[in-house]
Amino acid sequence: MNTKVTLATAGRILDQLRHDHRTLALLVAVPALMMVLLRYIFDDQRTFDRIGPMLLSIFPFMFMFVVTSVATLRERTGGTLERLMTTPLGKLDLLIGYALAFSAVGLAQVAVILGTSLLFLGLTVSGPLWALVLIALLDALLGVALGLFASAFARTEFQAVQLMPAFVLPQALLCGLFAPRDAMHPVLSALSDVMPLSYAVDAMSELTVSPELGSGFAADAAVITVAALLSLLVGAATLPRRTP
Repeated sequence: MNTKVTLATAGRILDQLRHDHRTLALLVAVPALMMVLLRYIFDDQRTFDRIGPMLLSIFPFMFMFVVTSVATLRERTGGTLERLMTTPLGKLDLLIGYALAFSAVGLAQVAVILGTSLLFLGLTVSGPLWALVLIALLDALLGVALGLFASAFARTEFQAVQLMPAFVLPQALLCGLFAPRDAMHPVLSALSDVMPLSYAVDAMSELTVSPELGSGFAADAAVITVAALLSLLVGAATLPRRTP
């Protein structure tokens, strides 16, 4: 991996995003607005304090997956990615550059969501704030990594959006947001055990009830990190050098 090339790739993506105001609004403003909407749908502070941290683990993952997969495919269909792949640029250099750029945007997204939830919506958590930020950022990175991986299986932007039910919705349904994982059917519980978003929700759930971070929190964070890194590596292996 060439650090200079990787950082140059990240800088190019960030420069493109800086001029794409609609995408920035989707990534930064819409998740915060969704939190506001859900706060008043529940209309109960205790319920929001229980559900809110879980949503903080789902929204960054979901939005970063969609935008990353579509943006990567747009570069591929526009010929930019193919021209880059004819250079000595390595696949891992390219994907890590993309991951760094979108993770920087994910940092801004998480900051806005957390600021809105903690300062304006009154969300309270028992655990430390840095742990909340860490899990939300890892979720954003996981969404980026899976978005880069999923883009290898799409040929159009519409197909990239269609991949969301396959990569995102099963995890959102089985992560423990709607029902405790240990109360699910054994088959569904086993499926949830291999889905990284389940561990993000577990970590956020721990932060809502305990001011102390136990070994379970560290294990959950490690699982999310490993899943993101594996997705990047598999994405690099499946990234074609030519657009079909």
